Amino acid sequence: MFFNFPQDFKTKEPSPGFLLHTVWGERMMFSHVTLQPHAEVATHQHPHEQMGIVLEGEFEMTIGNENSPLKKGDMYLVPPDVTHGVVTHSKGALVLDVFSPPREDLK
Repeated sequence: MFFNFPQDFKTKEPSPGFLLHTVWGERMMFSHVTLQPHAEVATHQHPHEQMGIVLEGEFEMTIGNENSPLKKGDMYLVPPDVTHGVVTHSKGALVLDVFSPPREDLK
């Protein structure tokens, strides 16, 4: 299949207020992320390279030992095996994450 539409995306909720819609190819994965207000993505790491762009809203992200507030239009890079996590406050956010290679645990 060469076209994917929202109804084709797989949906997961790894933690409360953290909703993922994923679609993938052979070497990359898109994850459309909805972060509700006061949600937390616990600090974790994985062997996949991850890049993202904030589509709406704002949140704080920690990558390694750096912490930064992010808002619409901001982008980030998480190298393989580097710890990272996210916290939202009174506003939620929409994010597009890209993983390479695709994460088997999110399929």
